[in-house]
Amino acid sequence: MDYDVVVVGAGHNALISSAYLAKAGYKVGVFERRDIVGGAVSTKELVPGYQFDLGGSAHILIRLTPIIDELHLSEFGLEYLELDPLFFAPFPDGDSIFIHRDVDKTAHELDLKFPGEGEAYKRFIDDWQPFAESVREMFLMSPSPLNIGRKMVGNKTRLHWKESLRSIFRPYGDVVDDYFKEEKLKSLLVWMAAQSGPPPTEPITGPFVLWQALYHVGGMARPRGGSGILTQALKRCIEHHGGEVHTSAPVEEILVDGTRATGVRVNGQIYTGRAVLAGAHILETFGRLIGSEHRPKGLDKVRVGNGFGAILRLALDKPITYTAHPGKEARVALQLICRDRLQLNKAYGEYLAGEPASDPPIVAMTFSAVDDTLAPPGGEVLWLWGQYYPYELAKGTWKEREEAVAERLLDTFEQYAPGTKASVVGQLFQHPEWLERELGLFRGNVMHLEMSIDQMFMMRPMMGMAEYKTHLKGLYLTGASTHPGGGIMGASGRNAAHVLLKDLDRKRV
Repeated sequence: MDYDVVVVGAGHNALISSAYLAKAGYKVGVFERRDIVGGAVSTKELVPGYQFDLGGSAHILIRLTPIIDELHLSEFGLEYLELDPLFFAPFPDGDSIFIHRDVDKTAHELDLKFPGEGEAYKRFIDDWQPFAESVREMFLMSPSPLNIGRKMVGNKTRLHWKESLRSIFRPYGDVVDDYFKEEKLKSLLVWMAAQSGPPPTEPITGPFVLWQALYHVGGMARPRGGSGILTQALKRCIEHHGGEVHTSAPVEEILVDGTRATGVRVNGQIYTGRAVLAGAHILETFGRLIGSEHRPKGLDKVRVGNGFGAILRLALDKPITYTAHPGKEARVALQLICRDRLQLNKAYGEYLAGEPASDPPIVAMTFSAVDDTLAPPGGEVLWLWGQYYPYELAKGTWKEREEAVAERLLDTFEQYAPGTKASVVGQLFQHPEWLERELGLFRGNVMHLEMSIDQMFMMRPMMGMAEYKTHLKGLYLTGASTHPGGGIMGASGRNAAHVLLKDLDRKRV
């Protein structure tokens, strides 16, 4: 055997699994097709002097896990910069809202602007904090029926169980009506909830907005030097514990002997292992199994969707300035630009018709406000994430339309921060086809698979594989295709490592 575990892909979940395995004393070999590790959590200097993230940028979910401490990643170069305020929402009339890490401060400011809404916000957080904690705990374990049952039965909200179920089973776009009157506050909460994928009108999505309580617990942060510093630290951690990480090493085939995965073929070279752990998209993973007899039944029923969002990454020669709040604290926060729920629903309707949003809601990020390593003195990096953008267009191709769509996204932002367009010195537009081609995100879905209730928990990626094992002995899964889904959390990587460690220790692989 060349390795105890051969790992396919070097996304952040695969690296996290590898780090736990290497730390436990197992020999790990990671193989990544790109020239850098990290997958959608990576950073490159694409414009001289400017560091561009290529995928996820805001580190929120991973702060709700013990991963950073358990792997001692601060010893391998990871330094987090705390971000507070957490969220900033500007509006066309010049008004704005801040959500701070401190709930009381947030509520106080809300009450000054919208009397009664601060008190309502505190009640909302208090009511749903226990539920959100239960969901977090479920994310940090294999989604077996027993584990989920224990957490749901043990969950105690401040609400009667009938009220709790009513909120959980409703669309998250409606849940906010139970607590708030001010549309501006509702749009902020709903737009943040929409980052997980399902639209505000989809049933049984209430938990996406009820998760809001945990943002005040874990906070939000940025690795100094860019999002990819997290995965660079993981690479150093793996190598420190004796593991090997190979870049520019695409896995061409996952080898199978009978009903058992035995290794991989990389650039014509065979590497064997007691187990194979795949962190790639599930369709890519099973596509590497040569011969249809080795592929699982029901794979064609997995819903990848038709794209999701697109991001315009900009290098600016000066910081942005919001009309609604010119101060620096607006640039520190995650900037949620959505007038109202009607704007969000209209964008989703256009997406369903195969058209990019003509008036996209936006999440803007200017992390150079807290990290001077990202841009030259006086410069700024600005990321504009917009929704919704279909992979398959009703008219034309992305190659034909990308320039106009990117310009429309910037024009929409310009209404809130005039002068931004004139300061652009370089850019990268990551539309759904780009995301598929460069990052292996099939059909441009950054979550791998749609995050609807029928593809969550025990049904992600499909029944029988939710606990990170597959139909083939020795083949394990991790990554956004598995529980709990996409985002920079790492829970899938940690959970998969624990499953694999048990099997390795008991010599079951």
